[in-house]
Amino acid sequence: MSHSFRRLVLAAALTAAMTGAMTGAARAEPITIVALGDSLTAGYQLPPGTGFPAQLEKALQAEGLDVKVLDAGVSGDTTSAGLSRLDWSVGPEADAVIVELGANDALRGLDPADARANLEAILDRLDERGLPVLLAGMLAPPNLGEEYGKAFAGVFQDLATRDVVFYPFFLDGVAADPSLNLGDGIHPTVEGVAVIVERILPKVRELVGRVQKAG
Repeated sequence: MSHSFRRLVLAAALTAAMTGAMTGAARAEPITIVALGDSLTAGYQLPPGTGFPAQLEKALQAEGLDVKVLDAGVSGDTTSAGLSRLDWSVGPEADAVIVELGANDALRGLDPADARANLEAILDRLDERGLPVLLAGMLAPPNLGEEYGKAFAGVFQDLATRDVVFYPFFLDGVAADPSLNLGDGIHPTVEGVAVIVERILPKVRELVGRVQKAG
């Protein structure tokens, strides 16, 4: 074996070793998604490990995706409360964020214009940090009237035009189904959360893809 050939072999082996090390390091660092939300995220009255973040993480990992989903849901939070705690709820470990806020604004009949301003501020600050976002939409209860319902839905429709992954209605397939909600008719059961995860999963895959593409 000539000296030059040996050098080529050694160089190839070194490159392969470095590539393998880098790949191993990447696998050792899972993608971290922070789910910033209210009681729908926090898993109100559900057993530990059965709320939205935990079920979503299991579903992603079952597909072979190395992803952690952190629970940053606080029961009762409005969009204003979510904005006020944004910086400490979405820490430096975050690679992407799911924003699920607005249900309590609607339940309290708060001005949709205020919800819009709060959500815009949240998205602006996450944009500044370079974090991909999945925005989960929400609908107002029908008892608040058609005019309020249209105004509230319009908030999310307008924000969907931003550079976000958009899921129109977080409770799609679950809202108003007694078999998938607790006795209050508002919060999903464990089975209800499973339906939410199943339906939102394609959008979460898209969010993960944005993180992977960004490197």
